[in-house]
Amino acid sequence: MNISHIQLSEKPVLLAPMEDVSDSPFRQVCKKLGADVVYTEFISSEAIIRDSDKSLHKMRFEEMERPFGIQIFGGREEAMEGAAQIAADNHPDFIDINFGCPVYKVVKKNAGSACLRDLGLMERMTEKVVGATSLPVTVKTRLGWDEDSIRIQEVALMLQRIGVKALTVHCRTRAQGYKGEARWEYLKILKDTPGLEIPIIGNGDITTPQEARHVFESTGVDGIMIGRAAIGNPWIFKQVKVYLETGELLPEPTLRDRLEVCADQLRASVHHHGEKYGVITMKKHYGNYLKGIRNGKQLRMELMQHDTPQPIIEALLNFDESKYYPVAI
Repeated sequence: MNISHIQLSEKPVLLAPMEDVSDSPFRQVCKKLGADVVYTEFISSEAIIRDSDKSLHKMRFEEMERPFGIQIFGGREEAMEGAAQIAADNHPDFIDINFGCPVYKVVKKNAGSACLRDLGLMERMTEKVVGATSLPVTVKTRLGWDEDSIRIQEVALMLQRIGVKALTVHCRTRAQGYKGEARWEYLKILKDTPGLEIPIIGNGDITTPQEARHVFESTGVDGIMIGRAAIGNPWIFKQVKVYLETGELLPEPTLRDRLEVCADQLRASVHHHGEKYGVITMKKHYGNYLKGIRNGKQLRMELMQHDTPQPIIEALLNFDESKYYPVAI
């Protein structure tokens, strides 16, 4: 599969952009463990054009993250155009437009999945972004606003005509949010659409290697995107790719694997965010890495008490679930 000139594997597995999750440290971990493409969490076009420090920081990345995309969202054409230009100046491999976020605070600004109610606005904003940069532009969206407005074939053909180089579809409507089952059958409908040639990437409810293979085989989709299933389990990318290639199910990560990767992400977090915020932002990840581990809850409580990285790393690497007793801080 190719995104314009960007050459990927035959069945690539991509990390979904997730707010407050897919920062550079998490992307680095997922990349090392097999993710073919990574993205920033979505960034407000309005914040970008106002030179918001937080938004500019979100666009920072390491070379090892390539192929790497900056995802932007917004409800004003001029802001999206300006944000695309600024994002391109940070030298990602491509720019991605978020037309899928269902969150109310985004939708009320005519951004994210709100554009599925106004395809004219979607068309104009996409044209502005494509015209603002020489980089490939991709789009992530949903099936439609609700059950009565699923026009994903029309949307895909429109985006292709404008110059979008790949389309990711979360197989739910905005009205569904994250409830109900993803409707993968629409991926096959897209792949069978006459005249549609850009790569289609499927997203939604892909949580195991078996599900990944089923999506590829039943729909003919070009790639898949994994989001929530990677939180605390970045090994899923390697597991999926090995299963697709060999049919072999890799063993689950060992306790030592979990502790070492968690420590690696903490080190990267401190390097990327600075010591104070690097430690703070990692706190939301400990519960996922330690899920199901005996005495994991006690270890997490200890880790949450520290505000410098070294005692956290020492606690992680010296942890023994069979001998661990919580230490008073």
